[in-house]
Amino acid sequence: MSEPSVRAPLLLVKLRALAVDHGVEPTDITAGDFGLGAALMAGNEAWVLLDRDARLGLGPALIWALRRNAVRLHLLAGEATGLLARRAAAFRLPVHVWLVDGRALIEALPDELATPLELPDEHRQFAALIVAAGAVPVVEHGVLTGEVEGLEVCRVVADPDSGDVRLDVGVGAHDRETFQLLHGDRPKVEALAGVVAAVAPHRQPGAGIHPLNRLGASRALRAALIARPQLIGATHIEPTHPPFARPNVKDAVPCVGLATIGGTASLVICSTGVDLDVVPFATDARLASGVHPCVLVVPSRDMLPAQQLLAENLVESVQFVSVDLETASDRPTSP
Repeated sequence: MSEPSVRAPLLLVKLRALAVDHGVEPTDITAGDFGLGAALMAGNEAWVLLDRDARLGLGPALIWALRRNAVRLHLLAGEATGLLARRAAAFRLPVHVWLVDGRALIEALPDELATPLELPDEHRQFAALIVAAGAVPVVEHGVLTGEVEGLEVCRVVADPDSGDVRLDVGVGAHDRETFQLLHGDRPKVEALAGVVAAVAPHRQPGAGIHPLNRLGASRALRAALIARPQLIGATHIEPTHPPFARPNVKDAVPCVGLATIGGTASLVICSTGVDLDVVPFATDARLASGVHPCVLVVPSRDMLPAQQLLAENLVESVQFVSVDLETASDRPTSP
């Protein structure tokens, strides 16, 4: 028997006990299925316990509650409760976020978003080299990288021992280390240009399946919109900071852009795949940027009714737009 199938009943027992300890009548409880932990209805209120990667749990928990017409959601987690409380405030459905401490529930207070770091001047000078090699400079949270159709192929780093600033070439930390060992004496522009030439064909719409186009899909979408902003009715789009720094290249997370749509500055969130937490992510991005007209852009195949359900529950609305990059015209489409 798999671990999830064994763990799920135990989580439900735990959630039931916590709810009862918090004043819920046992006879009011109706258990339900929830893949990220456990869930139940207590009368017309939803109770959800997040078991793994709680940072991504608000969207799925809200969807579970909204589909059952809950009037309130109690969201329980052992971590990231400050983040969850901050994002939950953006929705009309009342959400009470609780930190689980043994058998006690502690009301969570919203965390503040971190202020993005400024790019050091000694790092900024490498932007011209990145452009000369054919990549696109992108600055996020004080880090300068070079991208090819959304895929990071280089990064400016400071040596941890000497403090010297250099441009490392490669896709991800391990690839950069290997490239440095094998080609460390090669001129940087030449080395980076070679990587750009090798990567670019695999990042084009319609390219065959390859490891190089399975990474950074949301950033590939953003790069396509930057090249063709008219796909979403914009006249200009440029990258901007996400609400928090991306942990690594392999993480599939949404990315953010600033656009001019109808003469108005707007925030663009690009997401791909089955992402049930993209709407809560967008609330953080909007809070971090201070830009409130917000457009969520997804490939047509990834548009989900559950995402629209969440968007409709926001206090301040967002617009969903779907695009098909392989057959797209210059006209935006929406559900």
